[in-house]
Amino acid sequence: MANKSKQVRWITISGGVLFVGILIWSSFRQTQVKYEVCTTFNGASHCATASGSNPEEAIHSAHDIDCSLLTNGRDELMRCSDSQPASVRQIQ
Repeated sequence: MANKSKQVRWITISGGVLFVGILIWSSFRQTQVKYEVCTTFNGASHCATASGSNPEEAIHSAHDIDCSLLTNGRDELMRCSDSQPASVRQIQ
């Protein structure tokens, strides 16, 4: 019985280590590129940085951050999100 308990313990520990390893690996894989995006909306400007697994994802995330800080209400947020960023710069 003690032998079976030891075996279950090792399987549990191995599964936990594997799970943590996969989490770390996937976290690093998702942040391969980093961009700074500046957006101007209704006369105000804001620049934000974001990381992503590809340039489109990083630029979209940074633009969303800018728009959420520059707008008041859903209608303005939608208009800002449809606009083009004033500038886009890759970091790293």
